[in-house]
Amino acid sequence: MTRDFALWVFLAHSPLLWLTVTLVAYSVADRISLATDRNPLANPVLHAIWMIGLVLLATGTPYAVYFEGAQFVHFLLGPATVALAIPLYEYRATVLRVLLPMLAALAVGSTVAVATAIAVATLLGVPREVLVALAPKSVTASVAMGITGALGGDPTLTAVLVILTGIIGAILVTPLFDRIGLTDWRARGFAAGLAAHGIGTARAFQVSEVAGTFAGIAMGLNALLTAVLVPVALTLLR
Repeated sequence: MTRDFALWVFLAHSPLLWLTVTLVAYSVADRISLATDRNPLANPVLHAIWMIGLVLLATGTPYAVYFEGAQFVHFLLGPATVALAIPLYEYRATVLRVLLPMLAALAVGSTVAVATAIAVATLLGVPREVLVALAPKSVTASVAMGITGALGGDPTLTAVLVILTGIIGAILVTPLFDRIGLTDWRARGFAAGLAAHGIGTARAFQVSEVAGTFAGIAMGLNALLTAVLVPVALTLLR
């Protein structure tokens, strides 16, 4: 018994253990998603989160210890984002044909995402620190955390809000577009990437490569525009 406990103590502080837990949880969640024919409610990110959370709770493992292993996956987010340029290149002719409508949708979508978040938070009397963390919620996590940190907010809270936004968007995007009869994969993907960043983009790739390509474009452009809009909007509130 003592030997087993000592082994667990050793493994619990090994980064490879938590990297393995992360990969296994996501693999199981992805299998569930595949078994349900990619039902939006079976989003693998959503279910991997609570699976890992249960393991951390049951073992009493602090998040900082867990992240020592999970940071390897976090590091790969950068190369994965850059890799989105591959389908963008393959569909470059399609992108160029709809460039102006796409830029118009970007301007409207980014502005509405930032403005509504700030407006609702202000009306509810949310403290400024929380408001700063909330404003870039529709941008991919690494960029959103950078924006919040530069403005004096809490990047950790931003990360939570960004993940929640992405999961909710990924769950709602397919049934919502089906309900309103939107069949253009370019528009569906662009909207998903604009509103739900990386998680929405992953969902878009599950249903259509064209949708995923346009989602990746929207995610990248929205990050750039939001980095400009959020500081301007918060300055106007002072």
